[in-house]
Amino acid sequence: MQHPDVHRHFGPEPMGQEECWRRLLAAVGGWQINGFGTWAIQRKSDGKLVGNAGLFTAWRALDPEFGDEPEMGWIFSHEVHGQGMAGETCRAVLEWAEATLAPTPIWAIIAPANAPSLRLAERLGFEQLHETDYDGDPTIVLRRPAWD
Repeated sequence: MQHPDVHRHFGPEPMGQEECWRRLLAAVGGWQINGFGTWAIQRKSDGKLVGNAGLFTAWRALDPEFGDEPEMGWIFSHEVHGQGMAGETCRAVLEWAEATLAPTPIWAIIAPANAPSLRLAERLGFEQLHETDYDGDPTIVLRRPAWD
């Protein structure tokens, strides 16, 4: 979250160590409270941490309200952008969800300027509902229908 190619879709300033630590604690807590959460993603070739992806609840002040249903998110290091790692990881997250959770819609929010993530979300079955303002930034709200 320090690299400009990564943080630019999450706010004007790189994420500091304090916020990264809070996110880590929230990820751990999500598993305990929700029974789902996010995974740290390591590159197989060298074991380097290159991303984070999974499901969580954020209770965002958005319309429609979807805080009781899972939200999906992914963040990957700039050095693996364009290599298919996000797609592979997100498909694995959704396979896990479908094998583990009761059928439920899954939500996502993505900055309109984040074209690669919007394309990935579409390939994963997310549908764009509308564009809104979230924390002062334009944001697209997406929903993936519950599976059968």
